[in-house]
Amino acid sequence: MGYGLGVFLLAVGLILVYAVQDAISAVDLRMVGWILVLAGVLVIALTALTMSRSRTARTVATTTHPDGSQTTTEQASRQDPPPAV
Repeated sequence: MGYGLGVFLLAVGLILVYAVQDAISAVDLRMVGWILVLAGVLVIALTALTMSRSRTARTVATTTHPDGSQTTTEQASRQDPPPAV
């Protein structure tokens, strides 16, 4: 899954909505087109969300003090992808 699938669904949906004039009995092609458009937008949004979340690295450290208590610290850092060759 990725941007390609989202763009494909978006394109096919818009073609069905605006360019196809044929009719199939018991199937509303415009509604199918709008459903594909919404699915394409959803796939693009979810891909963008997952790609942005995967670039964040989290470090968790637990320190045990002499009295037996523990302190946990969490640190998030953004990692940029390696440059394209």
